[in-house]
Parts: sequence; C-alpha cells; structure tokens
Amino acid sequence: MKVSKEIRIALVAMGAIVLLYFGMNFLKGMSLFSSNNRYFISFDDVTGLASSSPIYANGFRVGVVKKVDYNYQNPDADIKVEVDIDPKLELPKGSSAEIVSDMLGNVQVNLIVKSDGTGKLNPGDVIPGKVSSGALGQVKDMIPAIEKMLPKLDSIMGSLNMLLADPAIAQSLHHVEAISGNLITTSNELNTLMANLNKRMPGLMTKVDGVLDNTSQLTGNLSALDVASTLARVDATLDNVKQLTAQLNSNQGSLGLLMRDPQLYNHLNATVRDADSLLIDLKSHPKRYVHFSVFGKKDK
Repeated sequence: MKVSKEIRIALVAMGAIVLLYFGMNFLKGMSLFSSNNRYFISFDDVTGLASSSPIYANGFRVGVVKKVDYNYQNPDADIKVEVDIDPKLELPKGSSAEIVSDMLGNVQVNLIVKSDGTGKLNPGDVIPGKVSSGALGQVKDMIPAIEKMLPKLDSIMGSLNMLLADPAIAQSLHHVEAISGNLITTSNELNTLMANLNKRMPGLMTKVDGVLDNTSQLTGNLSALDVASTLARVDATLDNVKQLTAQLNSNQGSLGLLMRDPQLYNHLNATVRDADSLLIDLKSHPKRYVHFSVFGKKDK
C-alpha cells in the first residue's frame, strides 16, 4: 500500500505536536505517565501561583502544581489547587502548605509536614494552605512605622547639619587632637619614668630591707625592756608623792605647820613690817644709829 505524500506530512506534523507537548510538560516538571499522588490544597489567595509551580518540603522538591481551579460561581469560596506529590512522601494529618515569594517574585509552595498522630493523608484529600508574607511582607508591615519616623529623621538630620556647621565643633576637634598629642607625650614620659623606677627598684628594695631589719631590732629591744619593773617604780614614786602631799596638807612637820598655822604667818608678817620700819628710820636718821667723830666727841 502506497502512502501518499500528504499523509506522511500529516503524520510527521502530529508526531511533532506530540513531542512538543511532552517536551513542554517535561520542561515544566510535569509528567503524564508518572504515578504521583494527587492532592488538593485550598487557598483564599493564590497571588502569583500558576501551573507548574514547584512544591517543596523542607527545601527539597517533592512535586508540582498541576492545576488551579477558581470558583467563578462563588468568588468567596477557597481556591483549590491540584498538585502532584511524589508517592514516596507520606503526608501525615495536620500537614499544611503555604505560598512563598522570593525577592525576585518567584512563587513556590512549601509543605509544612507536621503529624498530629492520627494517621496519614490519602491521595485526593484537601490540605489547608495560606500565603506567607515572607521578607517582602515584613517590609510592607514596617512601611507605616517608617512613614511616621521620616519627619523625626528629617528634624534630626537638620539639627545634625546645624551642629556640624558650628565652628566650635572644628575647634573642639583641634583641641581633641592637641589633647591626644599631650596624652601620647605623657604616656611616653610615664614609660620612661617606669623604666627608671624598674632600674632603681633593686636598690630601693635593699634600703627597704635595711629599714625592716632596723625595725625588727627596735621591736626586739622594746620587747626586751622590763616594763613591769618600770611600772612598779613609777607606782612607788607616785606613792611617795602622795605621802608628801598628805604631810603638807596635815599639821605635822615644818612645812605643814608653815602652811597651816595662821599665828606663825601673822608673826612673820609683823616681823617683816618692823624690819621695814627700822630700815626707813635708819635711812632718815642715820646719826641715831651710827656714832662716829674725828675728834672723838659724840653728838648728843
């Protein structure tokens, strides 16, 4: 049977279309003849998610998004995403999924595998899902706070510019430079002083040892003194002084009588007065008491 040229062209075109279809699915990570388990994930928002988006579990690729079904009759209903998961991965109940976007806008689905201890999910079951804000979401949440901070930052920058424009700042910096130079000089002098001190330290230690030896000798001499005997002598001397004081205060003895007898005091006082009168009269009339003449005659 002879095949016409038109039929051969048609068969080649059909084969090319089939190869193109399988090639495109292969490039997307989808396989028509695989035995992957099919699950459904429900999202309230599938921003950026599309068919052939990868699915990861703990950073390892385990499947691919097969189809996204949007309920046009009930827009408020959750959006179901059909996914193919590697059958080697057994999803425990309690697992969930989240849509994650990176800085470049690439979207992927991360499976959060977490068992609640009640069994495994079967193919065809629905997995709850959510959209993860990621780093971009955190930056978006920070925008209102940043907007409130901008006026304060502007005021701070203005004050900082005024402060830096003040010539006193430059003068202070020059002073700081001079102070740093003085500190360096002082540090060098201190190092020199410490070096000299280290050189003289052996001699100083020798002198200190000599002083300590003298101190030890003085301490030994003090300890050798008969302190008890000295104190006994002091006590005896104090007793003698006490006895002398007692005798002076009594009427016994010459000193006691002189200090205690008022009659003796009066006699002595009268004798002193008589002697004083005698001296005055002697000065006034010396001829009454001295008789002297060249010719041997007496004055009457």
